[in-house]
This record gives sequence, structure tokens and C-alpha cells, in this order.
Amino acid sequence: MDKREGSVVRAEPGTKPGTSRREILAAGLAGLAVPGLAAPLVAPLISLPARAAPATPAMNHSPAPPAGEGAPGRARPPEDLRFGAGAPLRSPFRPGEILREPQVRRSVNGELVTTLRAAYGYRDIGGYRLYLRGFEDQMPGPTLRAQPGDVLRITLINDLPPNREQMPAYMNQPHMLNLTNFHVHGLHVSPSGLSDNVLRTMEPGQAYQIEIRIPEDHPRGTYWYHPHHHGSADVQLSSGMAGALIIEDGPEQVPEVAAAKDVTLVLGEVVFDGFGMVEGFDALFSETSVRFLSLNGQRAPTITMRPGEVQRWRLVHAGYQDDLFLHLADHKMQAIARDGIGLVIIGEGEVCTDQMERRDTVLIAPGQRIDVLVKAGAPGSYELKALPYDQGYPSPFGPIATLKVEGDPLEMALPGRLVPPPLPTIRDEEITNRRRVVFSAVVPENEAAAHWREFTFLIDGRTFDINRVDHAVKLGAVEEWTLVNAHFHDHIFHIHVNPFELIKVNGEDVPPVWLDTVVLPRNGSLTFRSRFTDFPGRYVLHCHMMNHEEMGMMQLIEVS
Repeated sequence: MDKREGSVVRAEPGTKPGTSRREILAAGLAGLAVPGLAAPLVAPLISLPARAAPATPAMNHSPAPPAGEGAPGRARPPEDLRFGAGAPLRSPFRPGEILREPQVRRSVNGELVTTLRAAYGYRDIGGYRLYLRGFEDQMPGPTLRAQPGDVLRITLINDLPPNREQMPAYMNQPHMLNLTNFHVHGLHVSPSGLSDNVLRTMEPGQAYQIEIRIPEDHPRGTYWYHPHHHGSADVQLSSGMAGALIIEDGPEQVPEVAAAKDVTLVLGEVVFDGFGMVEGFDALFSETSVRFLSLNGQRAPTITMRPGEVQRWRLVHAGYQDDLFLHLADHKMQAIARDGIGLVIIGEGEVCTDQMERRDTVLIAPGQRIDVLVKAGAPGSYELKALPYDQGYPSPFGPIATLKVEGDPLEMALPGRLVPPPLPTIRDEEITNRRRVVFSAVVPENEAAAHWREFTFLIDGRTFDINRVDHAVKLGAVEEWTLVNAHFHDHIFHIHVNPFELIKVNGEDVPPVWLDTVVLPRNGSLTFRSRFTDFPGRYVLHCHMMNHEEMGMMQLIEVS
């Protein structure tokens, strides 16, 4: 793990890193062994004492909106809630509250200087009071908005408790759940040093500097950030440690898109154990672990539009495991960008393995982003929901939000064209090398009755090894890769730093589309091309079904 000199900034004297045993005892997590604690917890539930976060440098981002204007406030600890032994706490829940967009932090004069604090906190969502890890006491974390050419200067404070256990000899299982780091998913930036370096280790009780320089010619679009420390990434992401990152539009955007209201929608899969926490893999691994779906940290909120209005919804799938097959009643969601990169033709680029004939749905996989335009119809209420979908096992389904169309008509137009694609297509004569990569799994005879330790997820017949380079690539290479899925479940392929141009699905040509995350069909294949430009260093490719990544389905790339 990289612990480069100068990467660590000590917390201010007198501050209290992490969540102490005394405080979690007071939180009433009866009988649960929490990483960082030496004994089971048995205390009744009372309020936690307040404590200050470590002092942080000045921030230059735009100020947060007041409470009630899009910034979810810090959840308070429970006061007088009774509960049965081992049962999650319940809290009042009324479906249909107005959608809250995440707090926004914008760059100023070419820099976004801010702090992100990772810590436990209470989250009231969907009738439950959960105690989860998160950024800035928010679920999801703040939305970061920047411009091409900007620099992100982030102080990440790891205020999680110390880890209880030592580093295990076998790395491809959940471990050291409070180590973390910071990944900007989809950005074409350096993977080294203080930048988008997922090989860094950020320990509890410390603050770390992150400096990410965005190229001047970076595609404008929707990206996101989340932890990526191998061993803890799945638990942290499933707790809601994630947020949107938007490279804002430029003057070249078509007028119809520029005129549409810009709405950030972060999709989540809410999971928790019997204590309202996520403290181990048993809460995550079963294919039916998801309790319900969320949108911007809310369960079944209401989105409002006027008849005829057009809105741009930036859909970010920040869930940890499953595809979502989205359907908006009596409306069409028209994709204009995927994974931050504008499309040539509205609606293209979807890779489905189930119900391919449907034209009234949008499939979004974990890690993907899809920008869609929605034109509101007649006044009324319309359900946005995830439909049943087969990805080799049933994806979660159910309500996500309600679209309420009301008020005076606001007739707006949909675009007849999109802006030219930001990345040129890769020609046959550019190819310098070809590779074949095989995804597979070893599974027990009866999956439903098996423990997660009985599964192994492999790439090219091997599990991840931090000390083994699986792909050595020359800087400037242009390569064609064929991915083969020898498993009877879909997987989600993601590669860091460089996006790729998808050209074939199951051996058949498709209209080329630029992505950084894609569904790898079960018992099928994908072919893509990619330019390995600008940035040498080590980074990873992996399955973005994070259960699978954590259990070995990841490889190390070195570009030099």
C-alpha cells in the first residue's frame, strides 16, 4: 500500500479521531462486535455526546444551501425509541416527501478546495434509523462540480474508529473495514501520488491530502466518487459513502439541453443488518440482501415537474451490487450521455441480457451514470420504479420515486441533435495490441444455502494480488480487448483512468459507444478498444458488483 511522504496530515491536537467505544456503547448496538472494538456491546440506547471534527483548512467551494433547501441536515441520535432485542430501530416514515438534491460544492477560480469527513452517523430513511459510515453526515455525500482544467484539493479526514483486527494474510475477503481511500470513478486523471490513487491507505484518525488535476480537454459530464480500499470498499459503499462529481457543460451544449433543469439523482441500494448497521459481509452477500431502493438518500420521494417541462436527470448508480431496470410510467427517459460521455444518437449504448425488446425502460448497472431527458406529460402522478430483471439472479425491484406533474404548462422542446462526440472513434489501423480476459467463478453446489466464504470470483483463473501486475501496457498504446464471461451471472466491467469504446456484444457489432462501466453478459462476451494515453502508473480493472471485487475479481494494470 502506498504511504507516500507528505500524504498524511495529522489531526489537530485535542481532537478525537474515530468513534470511540464509549460512544458506540451509548448508541445501543447490543451484542454487536464492531471493527475497532474489543468486546460485544450491551448498553441501552441513549443520545451520543457531541464532539468536534478535526480542524480543517479554509474551503473555497460555494456555500451550502440552508436546511430545507437541498442540504440534508445531520441526523440526530434517537431519543425515545423502543425496539426489540436485535431489531433495527424504527423511525417515522411518510412516502412522498419532496426530493432533496445533495449539497453542492463548486470550484472557484480553477480550484475546488474542500474537506470530506468519513464518520459514523445516524440516517433516517424509509422508516428505519440506521447507524452507518458516510461522508459529511450526508447520504449521499456532497455533489462536487468543477470545470475542465480545474484542480480538486480535498482533505479527507478518516474519522472512523480504529480497526480491531490485524491485516490478514489472505486479502480477498472483507477486512480492516475502517481503512479507506478516494476514487473519482470515470475521470481521466493520474492514478499516482496524491491523485486518483486507489492503492493508497488512509487510516482512521488521520487526515490526508488529495490533489486531482482535471485535463483541459476532459469530457464534460456526470462522474462520481467513492472509497476503493480493497477489503473495505464494499462495506463503505453499501453504507452510502459516495457522491456525484460533475464536470459542468460548456458553451457547445445544445440549447434544449442547456435550458432543461439539471437534477442529480443518486440511486442507492439500502442494506443493513439486525442492528441497523453494515458491519460485515453477511449483511451484503446474499443476492436478496437489498431491503429497498433509495434516491438521494430518500425512500420513495416525489419529483415535481410542470406539464411540458423538460428536465435533465443525471442518474448515478451508487449501489453496491445489482442492475436496476428503470421504468417511468407513461413517460420516456431519453439517454443523451453515458458514463459522462455524450452520445451520438439519443438512447444508444445499452447492453441488456434480459427483456432486450423493451423500449420503455433504461438499464443502469452499478457504477454507471446515464444522463436522460424527461419531458413531462399531462398533470398527474407517475411511478418511477425498478422492474424485475434477470441478471443471472433476480435484480431488486420496487418503487424509487413518484413524478408529480402539476402547475401551469411550460412547453419545452427536446433536442433534435446532440453535440459532437468528445472522443474520436478508434480506427483499425491504430491498434497496437490485443488481449483476451476471462471472468469466472467457483460456486458451491447449492448457492442459496451457502456461506459467502464458499464462493471465489476470478479473472483469468486468479484472484487479485496487489503485488502482481496482470497487464503491462505501454503509454500511448491503443489496444483491443475481448472480455469473456464464463459464469452464469452477469458481471459489471469497470476500468480506471481510460474510458473504452465498446464495439461488439457477444461477437456482434454494435454502434460504437464510449463507456467506463458496462454489463458483461453471462456466458457471453464484449469487445472494446481503448487509448492508454497521458498517465503512467498502476491502477485496476474489476467487477463493479463490489461483492465480487472484494472477493478477488480485480486485476492490476501498469502503464509505463
